[in-house]
Amino acid sequence: MHVRVKKEEIQEKLSKIQNIVEKKSIMPILNHFLMDISEQDGFILATDLETAVKQPLKVDISEPGKACIHAKKFYEIVKELDEDIEISVVEQWLKIESGQSVFRIATLPADEFPVWPEIGDAVKINLTKDFLLTAIDKTIYAAGEADARYVLNGVLFHLTELGEFKVVGTDGHRLALFRAVAEDSLVKGEKKVILSKKSLNEMKRFLSDSESVSLYIGKTHVMCEMDGISFLTRMIEGNYPDYESVIPRDNDKVAIVDKNLFIASLKRVSVLTKERQNAVRTEWSKEGLVISSSDPEIGEAQDELKIEYQDEPFVIGFNAKYLIDALEEITSDKAKITMREPEKAVYITDATPCSSFIYECVVMPLRL
Repeated sequence: MHVRVKKEEIQEKLSKIQNIVEKKSIMPILNHFLMDISEQDGFILATDLETAVKQPLKVDISEPGKACIHAKKFYEIVKELDEDIEISVVEQWLKIESGQSVFRIATLPADEFPVWPEIGDAVKINLTKDFLLTAIDKTIYAAGEADARYVLNGVLFHLTELGEFKVVGTDGHRLALFRAVAEDSLVKGEKKVILSKKSLNEMKRFLSDSESVSLYIGKTHVMCEMDGISFLTRMIEGNYPDYESVIPRDNDKVAIVDKNLFIASLKRVSVLTKERQNAVRTEWSKEGLVISSSDPEIGEAQDELKIEYQDEPFVIGFNAKYLIDALEEITSDKAKITMREPEKAVYITDATPCSSFIYECVVMPLRL
């Protein structure tokens, strides 16, 4: 293999795979990426066995070939170079030349690199970048981190028979739901797919530079194609909870709150809370909203807001972080918050509905 490549081209492609390659894997091959150069074009491939990505690489080809290259070391070398780069392989050694600089690093056999999974028969969905990014951003924060119920560590993509596109994240203490009409779907019947938080966060890196996206839903994998890039991830197996049943539709206490003012107030008051629970007390009345926190070892804080609320006075406790996360994804300037009892789930959505999608959030209260 012998090629020339622009520094900016290879550096950008390498930067996007650094979180995919396994840095502490017991399989050394997963610390590496595969550079695959044919007579006509080039690609780089990286995988952690759950997620795989294939990116086109613009190169001047002198001799085709393949090389399995240490991802971190090669990236660190490329970042320090100032000029275009010449890459060649001689007897399992990669030679890197740029200006007066010359490096030689060991490679692994290309045939040991994991095979790109075949997705097989797949259902195709065409989406815009903004649509998919919005769906992920408005739900991924609510998914679990290290929950024993493994499905809660992922995000559910649910396509209904009526053509509705739903994305859901929950950790059992809160739930976020995005719902819209699928823009261009060839799905027949219902489809449910659970994808990990890590894979979705990595997918977002590639979505930011694309305009249109095609999703292919196979039997065990989902593949996302965008601007020549193929991003493939394994589905999480298991049954996702019945999320619709936990969304309270009959809460009788309704408040309209300025989103930004509420977030700022929660951040101020939560300074004097214990980090684990971030517990705040909220008192709702026609006169306004009082937010307070108190801890014998730390101190106490209180703040007040003007709100729209016409029901009976009501006191309820929250994890301030959960409220802030939910409010930050509200699109309109004001949030609509409905409550029923101090131990019952609280419902949050846009006070002014968005025309293209609906965002809903459920937050469980804390016992005061």
